[in-house]
Amino acid sequence: MTSHATMPLWTAQDAATAMNAPLQGRTDWDAHGVSIDTRTIEAGDIFFALIGEGNDGHDYVVQALDKGAACAVVSKTIEALGPDAPLIEVADTLRALEQLGLAARARSKARICAVTGSVGKTGTKEGLLHILARQGKTHASVASYNNHIGVPLTLARMPADTEYGIFEIGMNHAKEISPLVKMVRPEAAIITTVEAVHIENFASVEEIADAKAEIFDGLQAGGVAILNQDNPHFERLKARALACGAGQIIAFGKQDMAEARVTRMSLKPDASYVTATICGDDMTYKLGVPGEHIVMNSLAMLACVHVLGADLALAGLALGELAPPEGRGSRIEIALPRGSFLLIDESYNANPTSMRAVMQALGNTPPGPRGRRIAVVGDMLELGDHAAEAHAGLAGPVADNNIDLAFACGPLMENLWDALPTPLRGAYTDTSAELAQRVAEEIAPGDVVMVKGSLGSRMARVVDALKALGPIAQPNKNNNEELV
Repeated sequence: MTSHATMPLWTAQDAATAMNAPLQGRTDWDAHGVSIDTRTIEAGDIFFALIGEGNDGHDYVVQALDKGAACAVVSKTIEALGPDAPLIEVADTLRALEQLGLAARARSKARICAVTGSVGKTGTKEGLLHILARQGKTHASVASYNNHIGVPLTLARMPADTEYGIFEIGMNHAKEISPLVKMVRPEAAIITTVEAVHIENFASVEEIADAKAEIFDGLQAGGVAILNQDNPHFERLKARALACGAGQIIAFGKQDMAEARVTRMSLKPDASYVTATICGDDMTYKLGVPGEHIVMNSLAMLACVHVLGADLALAGLALGELAPPEGRGSRIEIALPRGSFLLIDESYNANPTSMRAVMQALGNTPPGPRGRRIAVVGDMLELGDHAAEAHAGLAGPVADNNIDLAFACGPLMENLWDALPTPLRGAYTDTSAELAQRVAEEIAPGDVVMVKGSLGSRMARVVDALKALGPIAQPNKNNNEELV
């Protein structure tokens, strides 16, 4: 997200009007941010005292104001506060946050895109932020703020003079995306792909496709749907987009009929080199993040750049400087006493599709002298009845991508462990904490180690244990010299 503007994000009167509630206490304040968390609040923020399961933001209002919050939005009386405390009292603080977000959207002239998909939505959102921030004032969702709180919060934080807005919208169940995208009202909507993610909450992958297609419910009349032509649900998504009033469908992928299509790609360990046609323009560009799945998503990004009227040539240059978000593919060279090893941190989340993609990326990464390719994986969650089969099915990608050793943890990953050939077995444990020690003891100079699992499997513990083995090293030239 862009830094604080010199002009206030919200004046006291504008904020109160948006929430249809009177100002209380001191009223001579301006706000430069919006917060729901006193751990990260900054002076000048409006603090919303949201009520969640087992946590009530009203317990932190005094702390928020002590830290310099411009105002607190509350739905209860806070006895500890004096009469001058700057407050806006409302019936429902989450609803008030939504109202502030809607007011931000109503005043904005920004060109806006919304992004969803089973895999790759955060990376695509971050890529668009990276591209468009070089061409104008750009505002985007922080981290994975893509739910019923994150979306209105991101809207409420959008400065009035924003030129490009990028909103990630996620879901675990049907009917979650629709109300959120109706707040955002994008002119372009991207669905990266549809896969069996969160399948435990759905009867079929077709139902997941329908839930993702809710993103078209808020598409502006005549807006553009950007869809993955290589996905088997393309026609289903296209039909829903057109039924919702989309004026144009832009397909991306490998197929000849896709308007945004790759014509040639060279996949390297630390980058990809791509030749593509984007809505009639031929482009050649470097991608700073490796992997074929990133190449496919870059096509969607560039199609969106075209729709929003930004410069494609500048976008192509920016993609060369793209870096992965933390826990989503960052590559760290770590020094050991007699060399170094490469850590690929994919610990933020996992599903069968993203697992296969990173196995391929690991296969494209040559180890150093006498080094090995090592996969360290934890449970993939929310797969329902398909969980055992999905985990066992990863044995194929492990073998197909020349991975030398696999470590696994968690009750579901035991299915992969049982399916692996004996020579590929490193170690299996019940938890990531146990596995972290086993992996750390195994690592040797020249190894390439990829760590991935669902957030709930806590694979960041393994990443932390590997980082503790030594300082970050300069890139090892020996790891890359055979790539050219």
